Amino acid sequence: MEGKALGQGSIAGKGTPRNTASLIQYAQSHFDAAHFQGLMAIYGRPLADRAVALTHDRGRRVVDFVRCSYLGLDNHPQIVAGAVEAMKEYGTLHWSCARTRLNFSILGDLEAALSELFDARVITYTTVLAANMGALPLIASGHLTGGVKPLMVFDRLAHATLAFHKGTIAAETRVETIAHNDLEALEMLCRTNGSVAFVCDGVYSMGGSADLARLRRLQERYGLFLYIDDAHGVSIFGKHGEGFARSQMSGPLGERTIVAASLGKGFGASGGLIMLGTARQEELFRRYAVAHAFSASLNVAAIGAARASQQLHLTEELTELQQRLRSRTALFDSLVPTEQQGSPLPIRTVEIGDEMTAIGAARALLDRGFYTSAIFFPTVARGRAGLRLCPTAGHSEDDIRGLGIAIQDVLKEISAR
Repeated sequence: MEGKALGQGSIAGKGTPRNTASLIQYAQSHFDAAHFQGLMAIYGRPLADRAVALTHDRGRRVVDFVRCSYLGLDNHPQIVAGAVEAMKEYGTLHWSCARTRLNFSILGDLEAALSELFDARVITYTTVLAANMGALPLIASGHLTGGVKPLMVFDRLAHATLAFHKGTIAAETRVETIAHNDLEALEMLCRTNGSVAFVCDGVYSMGGSADLARLRRLQERYGLFLYIDDAHGVSIFGKHGEGFARSQMSGPLGERTIVAASLGKGFGASGGLIMLGTARQEELFRRYAVAHAFSASLNVAAIGAARASQQLHLTEELTELQQRLRSRTALFDSLVPTEQQGSPLPIRTVEIGDEMTAIGAARALLDRGFYTSAIFFPTVARGRAGLRLCPTAGHSEDDIRGLGIAIQDVLKEISAR
């Protein structure tokens, strides 16, 4: 399941926005049901396009609408070949060494190429979670905001890999959580605090996006520091796949904006990255960010795959895949109404409400040959369970039509009960 924030409210150096015991108590029965129905923690082998052979079900073929490879690049021959070629050239998979000591030269080549592609100073990480883990405490320390520790403000729907760190950040500075995209509340905090950093997603994992234009205006007026996790926006927007956030920011990022992104998802490889605007920021991250200073880098196969994807991002094929994604999403919208209908973002959610009914709907779709995500608390609010769907450029029109018809049938069965 893709996750949102697990809690909300404000903390000021003590306490925590999470209540894990209560979360488990409420969600346990729903997770049990999803596992029992064969919807979670399942194993399979990739087939052509977006199909998967289910290992536990005698290799039964299903069409997958769970993976976030929005452009269908995760099995692109060029990217697979890049991983294999890198392994052959280096004769090893991994160096167990902190990055402050020793790095593969191919990693330096990758980061230089990504820096040029995204017009930023790029540092790669094994995951976007690792990138966020290193970045947020550094921002909270005040070293990126002129020596003044900022008020750290989180969007309530910021991804769980951001919200998880609130307790750690609260040991450095005050933390607040505001309603989703409530920029009036954010502006009020900017007016009443000398330094503010806002933490949000570019594209949210359950649909929707940040209002980048208004956030940039707040930045210009108040010096707002922006930390944007654009894991779901990279590759699917921008001439060279700069992402939802970076493609709306002309010129250098400057001192007050950092963008995190994924090398998986739309990019089709593996890992995460940070886009920085200054040499001083890069120095701080390479020396003091936990996941850089005290952990290892991407493995050689992941580096080779990412290098191949970076090169593909410079070709016309990227534009063709972006257009195909829009076409497939529009086709889905013509078949299944959702709150995201007409959005250029690729994520769609079908709200059902009752958790057990949503799990049953996902199972019914799996029986019809379509694997979808049943979403329920803590991924979404209580009582707003449903289905999360990722139409991609890798799906055929028949795949999309088949899913649309299957969803229509399942929803009719639910309404007839």
